[in-house]
Amino acid sequence: MRRILTIGLLSLALASCSKNPITGRNQLTLFSETEIQGMASQQYKQFLSQNKIVATNVSKDAEMVKRIGQRIATAVTNYYTQQGLSKELEGYQWEYNLIDSKEANAWCMPGGKIVVYTGLLPITQNEAALAVVMGHEIAHALAKHGNERMSQGMVQQLGGVALSVAMVNQPAQTQSLFMNAYGLGSQYGAILPFSRKNELEADKYGLFFSAMAGYNPQEAIPLWERMAKASGGNKPPEFASTHPAETTRIERLRELMPEALKYYRPVK
Repeated sequence: MRRILTIGLLSLALASCSKNPITGRNQLTLFSETEIQGMASQQYKQFLSQNKIVATNVSKDAEMVKRIGQRIATAVTNYYTQQGLSKELEGYQWEYNLIDSKEANAWCMPGGKIVVYTGLLPITQNEAALAVVMGHEIAHALAKHGNERMSQGMVQQLGGVALSVAMVNQPAQTQSLFMNAYGLGSQYGAILPFSRKNELEADKYGLFFSAMAGYNPQEAIPLWERMAKASGGNKPPEFASTHPAETTRIERLRELMPEALKYYRPVK
C-alpha cells in the first residue's frame, strides 16, 4: 500500500510540474494561478483587517513603500511585455501596505499583494535598499515559489488533493499551509523555508527588477551587511530567518552586480 501511495504521489508530482517562463526551471505547482490569487486576495484582506496599516497621508515611510511598489510593478510589467509574457501577469492587482510592527519582515503574495513591516526600516535605512527587499519578495511571487512550497506541503501533509477539496475537507490545515508558504507571520506556525534555488532566483530577479525601477542595485551589499550585523551572530531578523547566510548571499550578489547594473537607469 505504501509503495502504491508513493508511486501515486510521484506520478502526481511529475504531472504537476511546469516550467517557469522567467527562471526556466521546472517546478511543482499543483494549483492554478487563479486559485492561488483568489486565496491570496482573501487572506490579504483578512491580514490587513487584523493589523495596523500605516496611512500614506500621515507617513512618509508609507508613501515610500507605495512609491517603490509602483515603480517596481511598472518595471515588471514593461519587462514582461517586452518578453511577450504579459499573460503571466493576468489577475495582478498590485497593492502596497506598510504595517506597524516591530518585526523585520516583508512579503508579497500572488497577484501583487505586498506588505512591509515598520521593523524592517531601521535595517534597510534608505529607499534603494528597501527596493532591493521588495524586489526580492516580488520575485518570489512572480517565480511562483509560494505555489511551489505550498504544493510540496500539500503533497506531504494532505496527499496532493485539489485545493478546492482540501479547503472543504481540511480548511484549517489548508489555510495554515498557505499562510506558512507565503510567510505571513509566526502565529500561523513555522514558515516553510524556501529552497536554495528559490532564494537565488529571488535574489537575482529581485535585484534586476529593482534596478529596472531606477534603484541602485549596489545598495544590496550594505543592506545585507546590516542584516548580518542585526543578527548579532545569533538568530537573524524575522525577514532573514529562512534565508541563506548573509555572507553567502553577499558573495552571490557581488557576482550578479555587473549584470544588474546593465538594467540600472537612475530616475531623474
